[in-house]
Amino acid sequence: MAEAYIVAAVRTAGGRRGGRLSGWHPVELAATVLDALLDRSGIDPAAVEDVIMGCVQQAGEQSNNIGRNAVLASRLPESVPGTTLDRQCGSSQQALHFAAQAVMSGTMDVVIAAGVEAMSRVPMFVPQKLALENGLGEYMSPEIRRRYPEGDFSQFIGAELIARKHGFSRDDLERFAYATTQKAIEATRAGRFAEEILPVKVRLADGTRPGEQHTVDEGIRFDATLESIHAVKLLTEGGSISAATASQVCDGASGVMVVSERALKTLGLTPLARVHHMSVLGGDPWIMLEAPLAATEAALRKAGMKIADIDLYEVNEAFAPVPLAWLKAIGADPERLNVNGGAIALGHPLGASGTKLMTTLINALKQRGKRYGLQTMCEGGGMANVTIIERC
Repeated sequence: MAEAYIVAAVRTAGGRRGGRLSGWHPVELAATVLDALLDRSGIDPAAVEDVIMGCVQQAGEQSNNIGRNAVLASRLPESVPGTTLDRQCGSSQQALHFAAQAVMSGTMDVVIAAGVEAMSRVPMFVPQKLALENGLGEYMSPEIRRRYPEGDFSQFIGAELIARKHGFSRDDLERFAYATTQKAIEATRAGRFAEEILPVKVRLADGTRPGEQHTVDEGIRFDATLESIHAVKLLTEGGSISAATASQVCDGASGVMVVSERALKTLGLTPLARVHHMSVLGGDPWIMLEAPLAATEAALRKAGMKIADIDLYEVNEAFAPVPLAWLKAIGADPERLNVNGGAIALGHPLGASGTKLMTTLINALKQRGKRYGLQTMCEGGGMANVTIIERC
C-alpha cells in the first residue's frame, strides 16, 4: 500500500475567550496556517490539490464552507479547492485521515488537513440555538429519542458518567488537572512549543491590534495550585466535574501537510512522520466520551501493536476522567501521556484540536528522540478517531 507522510505541521498558540485572538476572523486565522504550511514546506502553492478543514460550529463567520473561504484568504491559488467537515472534536483529526487516504489511494499527492475554531466569535451550540429560534427544529429526531430515552446527549453528563463508572473522585480529577497544568507550564518555560507555534499578531475583540506577537498559549494558569483548582464551583450539584477539570474554551487554528512518497521525491521534501495507522469507531452516544477506550484497543489490534510499542500518546483532555479512564482501560504508562500538557491547561479549539494535537505529538517525538506516537480523542455522538504515526 502507498504511504502517506506529514512534511509540515503548525498551530497557533491558543487564545482565551475574549482574549488575544478574539479579534481574528476565523477565515483569516485559518488562512495564516495554510500560508505557514506553504512556508515550512517550501512547495509551489499550486501543487496543493485539496484543503480539508475541520470546524464544529459552522455558523456565522464559520459558515458557508470555511475550508474554501480560508483558501481564498490565503496565498493558495483559486485552483485549490477546499472543503469543511464536522466530526465534532475530532474534525481536523478526521481531516488528516481523509488527506492521508487520498494520498494512499494514489488519487492525490499533496493535501492539507487543517482545523479552526473561533470560540469567542462563534460560541458552542450557536447552530442549534439559531435553528430553534427560527422554528427549524432540533437535531434530536423522534426516532433518536425513542432509541435513547434518557434525554438530550450531553458531554457534561457523559463526563460525570465516566468518572462514576471508572471510579474517579473529584480529588483524582483535580490532581490530574493540576499535573497537566504543571506539564504545560514546564513545556512553555523550556521553549518546547516554540517550533510548533506560528506567531500571529494579537487582535482583540474590540478590533484593536496592539501589534504584539501571540506566541504563548493564553489559557495556561501559571499560578494554579491544588487549592485554587478545588475552589472552582462544580458544574452540577453532587457531581465531580468543574471548569478547572474540563478543557478550556479556546480560539485557534492548526494544520498539517500530507504528501505521497512520489511527492517527497519530486518536490524534494523531508518527512516529519509517516502515518502508520488510522481508524474511527462509534460507541454509546449517551456516555459519549468513552469511545477512545474501545477505539484504541481496536486500533492496536489492527496495527498489530501493543500499547508498550507506543512511545508517546496524545489523548484529548475534554474532561479529566477521559484520559484517566483511557489510561486505566488500556494499561498505558501515565509518563507517556500528554507530556507537554493537554486541553485542560492549553485549551480545546474544537475543530482545530485534531491537527493541533498531531503537531504537538510530532514535535514531542522529535524532541525526545522517540519513534511511535498515538493520538485519540472523544467526540460528540460517541465516536473516537485513532491515529498512529512513526517519526521519520
